[in-house]
Amino acid sequence: MLVLGAERGFSFADPYAIALAFAGVAVFAAVGALSHQHERAFSASLIYLALGLAAATIIGLLGVRWIDPFADAAVVEHLAEFAVIVALFGTGLKLERALDPRVWGSVARLLGIAMPLTIAAVALFGTAVMGLSLGAAIILGATLAPTDPVLAGDVGVGPPGEEEEREPNFALTAEAGLNDGLAFPFVFLGAYIAAQGGSDWIGEWLAADVLYAVLAGGAMGAAGGYLIAWSIVGLRERRLMTDALDGWVAVGAVLLVYGLTEVAGAYGFLAAFAAGVAFRRYEYGHEMNRRVHDGAEVVEKFCELGLILLLGSLVTVSGVGEAGVSGWLLVPVLLFVIRPLATTLAFLGSSMAPRERAFIAWFGVRGIGSLYYVAVALGLGILSVDESRSLFWTVAACVVASIVVHGVTASPLSRRLFPPLPS
Repeated sequence: MLVLGAERGFSFADPYAIALAFAGVAVFAAVGALSHQHERAFSASLIYLALGLAAATIIGLLGVRWIDPFADAAVVEHLAEFAVIVALFGTGLKLERALDPRVWGSVARLLGIAMPLTIAAVALFGTAVMGLSLGAAIILGATLAPTDPVLAGDVGVGPPGEEEEREPNFALTAEAGLNDGLAFPFVFLGAYIAAQGGSDWIGEWLAADVLYAVLAGGAMGAAGGYLIAWSIVGLRERRLMTDALDGWVAVGAVLLVYGLTEVAGAYGFLAAFAAGVAFRRYEYGHEMNRRVHDGAEVVEKFCELGLILLLGSLVTVSGVGEAGVSGWLLVPVLLFVIRPLATTLAFLGSSMAPRERAFIAWFGVRGIGSLYYVAVALGLGILSVDESRSLFWTVAACVVASIVVHGVTASPLSRRLFPPLPS
């Protein structure tokens, strides 16, 4: 007997069919937005967010069961995870700066001073104003501190070999590449405090989650990226691999490096970025670098589309209220006070021009990485229901606000402060 997958006769408004049609609209919107990305006064991510909010309205009207950010935290975590690792690998491929500590000073200031200050300030706000426990507040700080590698692309450096790396663009790009991996120790610090209290775990945290995971992640990523580039160039010379598929090399490389690093218990995010940097350093001027980067960027952009659509589709009236007045108050405090002040303190004594410092201070973009970290925290199951809900919706509010304000200002401020370099 033939079993039909759809109802007999006239059947309209099938949710699955509507979802497919909506996805098609979203893809066309993304293609159109990315085709003229540098000509608009706002970023493509704003279009994705608007489509996501429209999807949330449709989902609510149809009463369709959709992803729950708490029950389905693992789904959000893994989707965001893939988007971030591809972006991190592509970010590493862009950087052409010599691997000399003397020319990475601005990045060291952002990672060593601005990031810990941001975590501490957000954690203080979380305990003093939002009423969170210390563990939950530290997790909130670690979640919101990193500059996002996916959304920071609008204010970062260009593709390999395309343009000179201005200091503020380089600093933001490298910061976005490194701080996503370095936020993890603080997420685990908050988790230890929330789950255990006491101090018996401090030695384990320092040894395993700070020293080993950071050093092993960086080393495995660098070795993996260099070896993969070496093997691909060798296969190309023997005509065993076609350059038409170079775009897929980025996906295969980052999945391999990230997976092996995670198996070893180290930070895969850090490894993904280090792999991109090392890949770029092998055969530095090889045209393969540009093709691999372009492939990574295409995947990254559609991951960005999918994740921002997902975020927008999760927004509900009740969810917006879960952040509370204090959670929404954190949005302007983070964007207009904490990030600029932390960056200002980090660059005290620097020779960097004031406008360059202001550019870096303003564009601390929050995005997909923050969604990943909050999903990880929810998946650990160590926070109370109230704190979990407050944490997620506060992070969502900060990400949405960042997409809007940074998306509107990225192109105009970039053109105004840093006009195109003479060719």
